[in-house]
Amino acid sequence: MKNKHSNIPIFIPELACPHQCVFCNQKNISGQEGIVQPHEIQDIIDEYLSTMNDGRTIEIAFFGGSFTGIDIKLQEEYLKIAHAYILSGKVHGIRLSTRPDYIDQNIIQLLKKYGVTAVELGAQSTAKIVLQKSGRGHSFEDIKKAAHLIKSAGIELGLQMMIGLPEDTKELSLQTAKDIVALGAETTRIYPTIVVKDTVLEKRFLEGLYQPLSLETAVDWTKDILSYFSKHDIHVLRVGLHPSEDLVKGKNLISGPLHPAFKELVMSDIWHQLFEEYILPKAKGQYLVEVANRQLNYAVGFKGKNKSFLTENGFQVKFIGNENLKGYESKISFCG
Repeated sequence: MKNKHSNIPIFIPELACPHQCVFCNQKNISGQEGIVQPHEIQDIIDEYLSTMNDGRTIEIAFFGGSFTGIDIKLQEEYLKIAHAYILSGKVHGIRLSTRPDYIDQNIIQLLKKYGVTAVELGAQSTAKIVLQKSGRGHSFEDIKKAAHLIKSAGIELGLQMMIGLPEDTKELSLQTAKDIVALGAETTRIYPTIVVKDTVLEKRFLEGLYQPLSLETAVDWTKDILSYFSKHDIHVLRVGLHPSEDLVKGKNLISGPLHPAFKELVMSDIWHQLFEEYILPKAKGQYLVEVANRQLNYAVGFKGKNKSFLTENGFQVKFIGNENLKGYESKISFCG
């Protein structure tokens, strides 16, 4: 059994990035304003470590901005502090997020020097038109070059993607997922695009020039993307945004498919599709459905959706967890 994994998150919103992507307002997304000073990092790490005493794998994670775009001296200050915890054996590595065009050989050497174990690139899309219309300021070629440098250095590669950006389609998002697999990513995150206050996207939305995905459409796209990643053994670290309190309350959210249980909606739909394929053709009656323990709630469905669906179609189903099953495996038994 794998050890539990935990991140100690240190957010550096907008500190590094001179670009203005149409969707981005990190302050309103993360709920954080201002820069974490180097002397504050140790307090943050120590506070988290005081609650982590169960033998889990721990990484210090610099998120929120493009870490490798900040002043090189500040990068090194942050990394030195984090690296000391690796040397002491209290943490196992350092994870950071950055832009594809903020990776070069000199940066890689710095990251290796201080024990960085994983780099997540905000690729968002590999489609030229989507990258251009979203104001990303980098190309698919930049993504490929950065991915190659990271992989060649023996650092874990993560590639994050967004769905529903300007000019995006389901086919383009699926192609981005295929490219993420082809580039050798070990992890990914899938974020539906939302319209946040004080962004270019808000202006376009209010002018009728951009329409975000509906929740139903975002779930449908993500369902197919997630299934593809699962088939190729890509570890999906997150599905859907982890919104700030202001986003949840609607203060900074203008429009878009934000839902506190977005992943559960997606997983429920994946199981709904599987049950349509494997249970509906069977004789109506009582069934026992065994799934992996971690999949049990998803199989039952969001608010019992899948169980109700099967009942309505003449199938009385009892769901139980089975520790010998994994992924989307299931064992379906007719009980009469």
